[in-house]
Amino acid sequence: MQIQEIQEEIVDEFSMFDDWMQRYEYMIELGKSLPLIDGQYKTDDNIIKGCQSKVWVHAELKEDKLVFTADSDAIITKGIIAILIRAFSNQRPADIIEANTDFIDEIGLKEHLSPTRANGLVSMIKQLKLYAVAYQTQLN
Repeated sequence: MQIQEIQEEIVDEFSMFDDWMQRYEYMIELGKSLPLIDGQYKTDDNIIKGCQSKVWVHAELKEDKLVFTADSDAIITKGIIAILIRAFSNQRPADIIEANTDFIDEIGLKEHLSPTRANGLVSMIKQLKLYAVAYQTQLN
């Protein structure tokens, strides 16, 4: 599935909920289903800078596609990174670099997060795209 299709699917899922409490609960559920990072990658090198909570992300290239795993010490943050990983994992680095993140605004995520969490969200997106740039450079 293409990134755009996954993002549309996420927007559709979030639109099923009437209020933000239900959406937060759904994000917590998504966080529980996150492909967890292997303990060996839970290092300072893999912590996303700019997040209030600790968020670890690991990326590796498998058959020209970037596969992300992650974890966080905060349940909402874990849900946020789960959404991003769902959209960007198992995609080609070039597609991740080119992908827009308008779906975040469409589900209203930024406006319903505290300023520090919203900054963390931006940092998470930047980090996933930086991994994509690094791996795309290796592929070239």
